[in-house]
Amino acid sequence: MISPVRKMFDGIASRYDFLNHFLSCYQDVLWRRYCCKCLKKMMAVDGANAVSENAPGSVRIARNAMDDAECAAGTARTVRLLDLCGGTGDFANTFRKIFEGSSSKGAACGFSVEPAVIGDFSYGMLAEVKPKKIDAYAVQLDAMKMPFAERRFDVILNGFGMRNVPDARGALMESYRVLDAGGYLCVLEFFSPRNLFNKFFYKVLAPLFIPVMGAFFSGKRDAYEYLVNSIIRFLPVDEFCKMAEECGFEVKKVKMFDGGISFGVFLHKPGNA
Repeated sequence: MISPVRKMFDGIASRYDFLNHFLSCYQDVLWRRYCCKCLKKMMAVDGANAVSENAPGSVRIARNAMDDAECAAGTARTVRLLDLCGGTGDFANTFRKIFEGSSSKGAACGFSVEPAVIGDFSYGMLAEVKPKKIDAYAVQLDAMKMPFAERRFDVILNGFGMRNVPDARGALMESYRVLDAGGYLCVLEFFSPRNLFNKFFYKVLAPLFIPVMGAFFSGKRDAYEYLVNSIIRFLPVDEFCKMAEECGFEVKKVKMFDGGISFGVFLHKPGNA
């Protein structure tokens, strides 16, 4: 039986990208780009540090050793990417463009992104991936019980999907399981408001204009009422970070966008995990 939430996302899939861009004044595009650029810098630093490590007795998994050799030789490091709750694949597409573009200044080496896996519970959303001609596989899945082996991915992206998972802790633990040691999980999300500006925005302004605009362009007012309410019901960013740490992650960085309208949370799985 299809859940009401999945049915809702199926119903707005064809207008989802347009409304995301329109309602955020295209800030969501900039937020994704920032997150991907930040991940690239973090991973480039990791690669440089790994190459310079010569401590006797240090233990490193075979894949990291292979990547270090590639960096030393000046060749690209491969990245296995999962765009979780990936919808139509916007985040994965941005990631590839950023990572396979020119290397960041001071980076030890470039990156080559394998065909990404875009995972989502909404078939309607995933159906929008193919027309974009993204180098990726679309997989319908449950974020709390993914059909992947342990340590399958180097990077997991989650853009505006964590708050729609019934059990955020379960999704974090499952992400930790399928993420390789030394890998990153980047969560870009609208967290529950805590300061006065965000409370006013999400509890007064957003309920007035977001459902109206959603209804006008998609005919699905109830879907956009749900989206606003899901933000108010979700965890604040500090509680989410604490939960992530309890699941084994290291919180590397928290980036506030536009006064706290959204946040980018960068989580790292320790290299010895």
